[in-house]
Amino acid sequence: MLLTEKDILLNQKFSSKEEAIKKAGEVLVKNGYVDNDYIQAMLDRENIVSTYMGNFIAIPHGTDEAKKSIKNTGISIIQVPEGVSFATPEDNDDKLVFLIFGIAGKDGEHLDLLSKIAIFCSEQENVVKLYNAKTNEEIINLLSK
Repeated sequence: MLLTEKDILLNQKFSSKEEAIKKAGEVLVKNGYVDNDYIQAMLDRENIVSTYMGNFIAIPHGTDEAKKSIKNTGISIIQVPEGVSFATPEDNDDKLVFLIFGIAGKDGEHLDLLSKIAIFCSEQENVVKLYNAKTNEEIINLLSK
């Protein structure tokens, strides 16, 4: 997973999961990984199935139809210290998210990205380290291990 400082936003605040997903998509667009219409595909995916993964993380990504919008494999990481709820109206809990990983994988590489993020974040102490990170470089170093 090749990360650069421009892929990461620290200390963000959102009033809804839709707003958070849009920001994750905007970072992917700004950094040249996807076309602008990928953002809507990320929102569409969230409406089909939640991208909340447990352990206070969400991994929004586009629908299968959005593959044509992907220029290069990329990731955006957004730290949300106050959290944002990824709950649906049917949920019984808040599904609070403190870290958002927006992903776009070219030629099936999204499965590799999902796997690497899931393995790293399966240990709550790693999620806490990302949550407590004060610099983009610190996040890059943690995820590069």
